[in-house]
Amino acid sequence: MKRLTVPQIRRFRKLVYSHFSKHGRSLPWRKTKDPYHILISEVMLQQTQVDRVIPKYKEFLRTFPTVDKLARMPLSKVLWTWSGLGYNRRAVALKKCAEEIVRAHKGHVPDTIEELDALLGIGHHTAGAIMAFAFNKPVIFIETNIRSVFLHHFFPRKKKVRDEELIPLIEQTLDRKHPRKWYSALMDYGSSLKKQVVNPSRRSAHHTKQSTFESSNRQMRGAILKLLIQKSKTRSQLQKSSGFDPLAIQYVLAELEREGFIIRRKDRHAIAD
Repeated sequence: MKRLTVPQIRRFRKLVYSHFSKHGRSLPWRKTKDPYHILISEVMLQQTQVDRVIPKYKEFLRTFPTVDKLARMPLSKVLWTWSGLGYNRRAVALKKCAEEIVRAHKGHVPDTIEELDALLGIGHHTAGAIMAFAFNKPVIFIETNIRSVFLHHFFPRKKKVRDEELIPLIEQTLDRKHPRKWYSALMDYGSSLKKQVVNPSRRSAHHTKQSTFESSNRQMRGAILKLLIQKSKTRSQLQKSSGFDPLAIQYVLAELEREGFIIRRKDRHAIAD
């Protein structure tokens, strides 16, 4: 494990904070400490770029201003509002997460990493982000921009770097008095780095190239869900409306039904509200 000296840590923090003071982003979820709002933003930011998240984040909170309202809303309404962000499993998980918060936590987003991690669709790293940004707790977590910063500065030539090698450095350099500000600064610096150099995250052992969306299973799932949100339909109606191969539609429908997105009533398919 790499051990950093106090001067190294100070220089590193000074670099990151200097960039933040000049180029820090003004993001809507940084203007609130509401744990529910931050939970929504962190789930949306999983696998989705900031620019796409901003308008959906605002729309989602207008539609579901409280965790109770999200928990009570039919899944079709949640999926309709989510439409455009992709990876619809996150929307389903987010609704179930809200239901669990209402049922088990009396409508309050929990403030421990263990309880957050236990919620559907959250996971350890997202739980860490919520702890830092909503509760200003000095937790250790990693995401793609943070990963880029530590790869760039501490492993400039090494490939296949595992997160286990980065975590101790994140812990050593953490500004424990101001974790909310520090992690915001790290993320903005990492985002900026990707525009200046070859994406450092490509040298991570965990880096995977996103599959092509066109004609993919993801595209078919999204299109079929969008059609079913509007109205229940038969398989032949879905094939006619979407233009997809009938066998592919049959496979996707079975997959969506198995995962709890949709239900079948006789010969028609509908969102599982």
